[in-house]
Amino acid sequence: MLKALYILNEGLFDAVYPKEVQTEIAERVEVLHGPLTSESCFEHPELLQEVEVIFSGWGAPVFDDYFLKLAPNLKAIFYAAGTMKSFLTDAVWERKLIVTTANTANAIPVAEFTLSQILFALKNGWELREQVRQDRTYQFGDFPFVFGNYNRNIGLISLSQVGRKVLDYLKPFNVNVLAYDPFVSDQEAAELNVTKVTLAELFKESEIVSLHSPLLPETTGMITGELLKSMKPHATFINTARGAIVNEDQMIAVLKERTDLTAVLDVTYPEPPVIDSPLYNMKNVVLTPHIAGSAGTEVERMGAYMLSELKHYLADEPLDYQITKEKYQHMA
Repeated sequence: MLKALYILNEGLFDAVYPKEVQTEIAERVEVLHGPLTSESCFEHPELLQEVEVIFSGWGAPVFDDYFLKLAPNLKAIFYAAGTMKSFLTDAVWERKLIVTTANTANAIPVAEFTLSQILFALKNGWELREQVRQDRTYQFGDFPFVFGNYNRNIGLISLSQVGRKVLDYLKPFNVNVLAYDPFVSDQEAAELNVTKVTLAELFKESEIVSLHSPLLPETTGMITGELLKSMKPHATFINTARGAIVNEDQMIAVLKERTDLTAVLDVTYPEPPVIDSPLYNMKNVVLTPHIAGSAGTEVERMGAYMLSELKHYLADEPLDYQITKEKYQHMA
């Protein structure tokens, strides 16, 4: 049997890899030790010397030259979480290690959260909630500024894994999807039934704009105040991607001027916002503490995906969620 270790955040082990998943993994590989952390694993060099597959998640060690020299027999990394930017290095690809990730599982709740906010925003729910709370009265059916969910434009910035999942979830609704993604061809856009537009056109023509770009040097600060200022009256901007993609100072300035706009921000930069950030007190800003990704029982899905990948790996079958160096370079 292959020799395995769990290395991840100690407090998340049983949540990410529930007992039934642990049991099935133990039936297929020899687990050398109880779960280790990115610090405690270095206290057991004899285990690293033997390990052939590592099951990880949030709190993974950095897989650099130093680590891989301590683990000469390592063949595969099963990562039950989302982004891998903080711990994969070129040494992984040079060693030709198999790397598979549950980021697809993490995309599901992000897309579900986004869908909920799109549908709510098309009813102008957050703006009207503030109006009702302030005026303490309302006339049902006579609200101003309700877009409604029929024949409206939804702008998706990047048809990434999450963006495509949102697109899939929007299919039952009678909305028009506009997309900005330099890596999507006109032919693919047509096949996906989306209208490919420039970033400026997307902001000007959409009632709802939802950001799903990866944080790359090219996308840092990509969402400017000028783009936000061009949005339709009472439009909504949703960010479940990364806060640094938005020029936050410019966004705040626009939202102070355009109080009809709403920003739903599940991510900020820095995260959380500094203690005196205006974002906390702005009535047209909805702040949620990075909850769009897997939370509660949703994290169990990630461990289950890695169990499924292990079964494929042991059967010498193609993995469903394996990433290559090329894929990694364009991931969030």
